[in-house]
Amino acid sequence: MKLATALSERADLQRRLTQLQTRLNNNAKVQEGEKPAEDPADLLRELEGVITRLEELITRINLTNSQTFADGVSMTALLAKRDCLSKKLAVLRDFLDNASARVDRYSQKEIRILSTVDVAKLQKQVDDLSKELRLIDEQIQGLNWTTDLL
Repeated sequence: MKLATALSERADLQRRLTQLQTRLNNNAKVQEGEKPAEDPADLLRELEGVITRLEELITRINLTNSQTFADGVSMTALLAKRDCLSKKLAVLRDFLDNASARVDRYSQKEIRILSTVDVAKLQKQVDDLSKELRLIDEQIQGLNWTTDLL
């Protein structure tokens, strides 16, 4: 099985977990004399199977990621870099939105509001980081489709 296939299955199992949680909660209580729409015991058995498979997949994915390298960098390191770069970009984009937002003055007597940073320079930095993120993501996706799951 390729790593990408395992990642897809993991995502599906995580969705199923969320659905099982909802289904269990929906069948946790019934009015006296009524039966639940689904048997909670069956749902709990299904939950156990999903959790067991998910744990197995996560273990194998993590093991594979730690032993997969591109240009001397492990997949684990690439994933960490991608995640942190994504978070940094989100913060910078939000800051850039605030820094570049115009504040209209309705008269010359109102206080001028100025940006505290060079917006054009910050936008260039965001653009460069976005390109770096895109390249890292492409590298990760390429590895996902060519690496066999351990």
